[in-house]
Amino acid sequence: MEHIVNEIHLLLIEHKKTVAVAESCTGGLTSKLFTDIAGSSQYFILGIVAYSNQAKRAILKVPYRIIAKYGAVSKPVAMAMAKSIRENAKTDFGIGITGIAGPKGATPQKPIGTVFVAMDSKNKKICKRFSFKGNRNTVRKQAALNALELLKLLL
Repeated sequence: MEHIVNEIHLLLIEHKKTVAVAESCTGGLTSKLFTDIAGSSQYFILGIVAYSNQAKRAILKVPYRIIAKYGAVSKPVAMAMAKSIRENAKTDFGIGITGIAGPKGATPQKPIGTVFVAMDSKNKKICKRFSFKGNRNTVRKQAALNALELLKLLL
């Protein structure tokens, strides 16, 4: 785990890029991974945990109609979270993470472990759906680490 965090740390500093994170199911773990390393203030600007739909709407301005149509755990919501956090923090990259870590909240279409991770930059947008296995902590850790892997693709 430390390897990818250190790699991202060095890449962000080398490329003089900044990042902000809007998290839901990871509960701040992605932000923690960034800020565990001394010197992260050079690139890590903002991290928020928008756990409820109300927070996603009020703070991140995710339109109600998107949440109503697709559900909070969806590609459109993850993309809206990533775009909003990037624009609000005025960073080069925005990360949006939403999912179902369990043990409750699953549906037949979205079982426990379903996570959407979105990256937003001026020139590129990526969103990936993951189906992680394991308990709540394992799902959250996998989501956070895969968010860093996706960010690496944009760097």
